[in-house]
Order: sequence, then C-alpha cells, then structure tokens
Amino acid sequence: MTETIWTNARLVLPEAVIDGTIILRDGRIADIQSGNCSSPAAIDCGGDIVIPGVVDVHTDNLERQVLPRANARWPSRSAFVSHDAQCAAAGVTTVLDALCLGDLGFDQGRDQTFRDGVEDLTAMAASGLMKSEHLLHLRCELPARDMPGALEPVAQHPLIAMVSLMDHSPGIGQYRDLPRYRAMRIRQTRMTDDEVERRIAQLQEQRAELREKQRAWVLSLFAGRDIPLASHDDEEAGQVRRNAEDGIRVAEFPVTMEAAVEAARIGVGVIGGAPNIVRGGSHSGNVAIMDLVRAGALDVIASDYVPPAMIESAFIVAEEIGLAKAIAMITSAPAAMCKLADRGALAPGLRADLVRVTKHDAMPVVRQVWRGGERVA
Repeated sequence: MTETIWTNARLVLPEAVIDGTIILRDGRIADIQSGNCSSPAAIDCGGDIVIPGVVDVHTDNLERQVLPRANARWPSRSAFVSHDAQCAAAGVTTVLDALCLGDLGFDQGRDQTFRDGVEDLTAMAASGLMKSEHLLHLRCELPARDMPGALEPVAQHPLIAMVSLMDHSPGIGQYRDLPRYRAMRIRQTRMTDDEVERRIAQLQEQRAELREKQRAWVLSLFAGRDIPLASHDDEEAGQVRRNAEDGIRVAEFPVTMEAAVEAARIGVGVIGGAPNIVRGGSHSGNVAIMDLVRAGALDVIASDYVPPAMIESAFIVAEEIGLAKAIAMITSAPAAMCKLADRGALAPGLRADLVRVTKHDAMPVVRQVWRGGERVA
C-alpha cells in the first residue's frame, strides 16, 4: 500500500472550497478531511489550491508540435511526446487528441498528421510512458471527399472518446464571414487571388454534393454505440435541434449566442474554447465565451489549441460563477460528457489525478501535477 498525504491545502470540491487534507492511497483518493494533518510525512501545500486533474475534450495542440513552423514537419513520435509533456505541465491529466479526418483543400498535410497521430497515440498509450492519459477525438470533415476512407479503418478504435461532425466550408459556421475567410486564405497560402476564388467555389459545390450524404453515413457508423457525438460551429437554433434529434448531444464551439442558448435550453452540452476566454474574445469574430457563461449557456471548457489556457480560463470564469463551478467546467463536466466516471472530482474512490495551483497576482500557476497517485509534472 502506497499513501500520500497533502495538507494545508485549499481543496476545490464539487460543491465547495475547503481548507483541508487529502489522502491518496494506491492511486485513488482515500479520504478528504477538513483542517490540517500533523503527520510528518504529509506534504504541506502552504495554502495552495488543489483541484482535480483537468480533462480536455478537444485540443489541436498535437498539430502545433507536428508543424512548429510552416513547412517544418517535426518527427511524429517526438512531436507526440512533446505534446504529452506540455499537457501534463498544464495540469491536463486526461487529453482527447482532436485529429481531423478530411482535407478541404487548404490544409494539406492534415491527413498525415491524422494517420501518424492515431498510430502514435495507440503505441504510446500502451507504453506506460505518457504523463497524461490520451484518448481519441475524431473530427470528421463532412464535405471532404477523403473523410470516409480515413474514418472507416479507425471507427472501431478502443480509445475513441468523442466524434465531432464538422463543416469548415467557406461561408459556413466558423467561416461564415466569407470576405474574412477569403483574405485569410490568400494570406496563408501561396495561391493567387483567382486560385483561392476558384477553390472556394469548388468547395461550396462539394459541400452541396457530399455533406448530407456523408453526415448520414457517419451517424449510421456510430449508431447505438456509447460514444458522445458533437456538432461543430453551430450557427442557428434549428441546427442544434436537428442535431439533437439525430443523437448529437454536444454542441462544440457554437459561433453564435442563439445556437448556444438553444443548446442549453434543450439539454445539449455546450463546449467553449479556453483561448477565447483568456484573450477576451474569439480570434475569428465569433461569440465571446464569457457571454455564454453569463447567459448560463456553457458546460465545458476545452483548450482548443492552448493547453495552459484551461486552468487560467477557469479562474477567469470563477470571477462570475465561483471557483467550484468554474473548476467543474474543466474537470467533472468534461469527464461526465465523455463517460469517464472514475475521475474529474476530489472525492473518495476516484482516481488520484490532482493539480496543485498557486496564485501569482491574479494568475494561477501550476506547481505540481499527479496522475493516478504518481507525480507527472
């Protein structure tokens, strides 16, 4: 039996924050007590805040390690290990690696990132060497011709924890501002203005041809399986209702208040991005996530593309709704969304995934991270 005691800590419990002691035994939380422990073996947290290990339902951070600079693809396995270390250092003990299936013509190389990412995740998860636990979030680009061929071989993968149905066509969802989309593509690519314009027209035609057919196929592929399905970049209340009727019970990154409020009204879980909160708004002109918080239309915060933003964003949200409720958005709520019943809260019997946080002025700083009762950062 291995036992670790943390004392003199501010423990963020599901319903309250208390000054107390937490006892870990054999990788699980054994007991939680108010007040300090006098055992000489206890770790004195010096009044630091202790929260559950963070559960991140969507991160594109692996893509940033694979391509640290444009046209500088990093060795895949090395990139995965770097990604893992960054997540752990940010207090993220459970990571859903969001890998995109399907190319819409401006993101060449994502297909390789997907194939390598699945291979690396599978191998490294079995190695026992990862600091964080990695699961698979499949991002299915519905209008992409190559999406079904990428999805079918991995559809039964045992580490799938979420599947999102996406549409990143120009003029839709996140990219509904077509002039802004056009300018972005011209800036990001070596294509001429006319080439970008032709490609946009091709993608819009492709969407009309494939989106609905491939949406139905993805839904049939996962029908009856206990895997959460998410929509992506919802704009309108009608979209949210239709998705819910088809078993899509998560709205990931809704781009308008209308869509988020409707999701909350009908009991569809809403995911918002942590960078949107930390930066004070969307980088692409969509709804500010803090406005969703104030409207009671946010359930889960995901890192999107910056793992350290998870805890920082929760502390910002805490100014509106209190620390216990805000921390739940990055711990217990995402764990429940992904049906991970063994983690996400400081409670006896759950896995000993813990993060020790101190405050530097108003900013939370991660000091220690433990997963399954072992320190990983």
